[in-house]
Amino acid sequence: MNILTFDIEDWYNHDDYTQDFEWDKFEVRIYEGVEKILLALEDYNYKGTFMCLGWVAEKHPQIIKWICDAGHHLGCHSYQHQLASRFTPEQFRNDTYKAKCLLEDIGNVEVNAFRVPSFSVTKTNKWVFEVLANLGFIYDSSVFPSIHEFGGIPTFPAEPSIIVTSAGNLKEFPINLGKIFGREIVYTGGGYFRIIPYTLLRRMVCKSSYIMTYFHPSDFDPEQPQMPQLSFIRQFKNRVALKNSYLKFKRFISDFKFVDINNADKIIEWDKCKKINLTDI
Repeated sequence: MNILTFDIEDWYNHDDYTQDFEWDKFEVRIYEGVEKILLALEDYNYKGTFMCLGWVAEKHPQIIKWICDAGHHLGCHSYQHQLASRFTPEQFRNDTYKAKCLLEDIGNVEVNAFRVPSFSVTKTNKWVFEVLANLGFIYDSSVFPSIHEFGGIPTFPAEPSIIVTSAGNLKEFPINLGKIFGREIVYTGGGYFRIIPYTLLRRMVCKSSYIMTYFHPSDFDPEQPQMPQLSFIRQFKNRVALKNSYLKFKRFISDFKFVDINNADKIIEWDKCKKINLTDI
């Protein structure tokens, strides 16, 4: 099962370091990036799940309308890309509820899927899952089942699972893992997708029974501005191998079959999936 998801944010939105949220001063490039994604999916008749920032919905509602008009699955990616680890449960709930309402009002659809910014959920803030269930979300794709700079739950299985909370169950779609030279990596999004030679990428996908992709509009924008406020390493990770990434993405979706989270839900035999109590995470 190969699932297509996209985190809809502009090139400056994922600065998780400076916490500078005065975003109106930056060049807007998201329209071109989203249009590239939508055109590629249209070419191959695919639907994806688009995890969108509430801020993007508020400032650029046309983006949300494009996504919904094309029949894609609309999800939530928080209001302003603040790390969940920097919130209290109440703050996280307020931020998520605000984003969910904005997206539903503009898209005129129910928003039932969520991804936390930068996979910033860990064992120390697992209350995130309970808040999401309480807000009526059915699907989540926040778990990074390895070590991550801002989060990660290495003990979580890298496969669809059911998280049991006191507020209800969540169908969890974690990011998938692959091995290179014995080291587990996440390769279906971000820098690893861009730098791994395509023949190796294809081989890894063929060996996996579950693929969860996560692309951003900026992944296909080699002309995006520099972010000098970030470290050299972070700037490198953001910009490495951007030149040919869009062509690589189109080759990728032409070589494999994909579904969105909504349709993946209909295929999965959930009664055979692991049930994980919130207390056991």
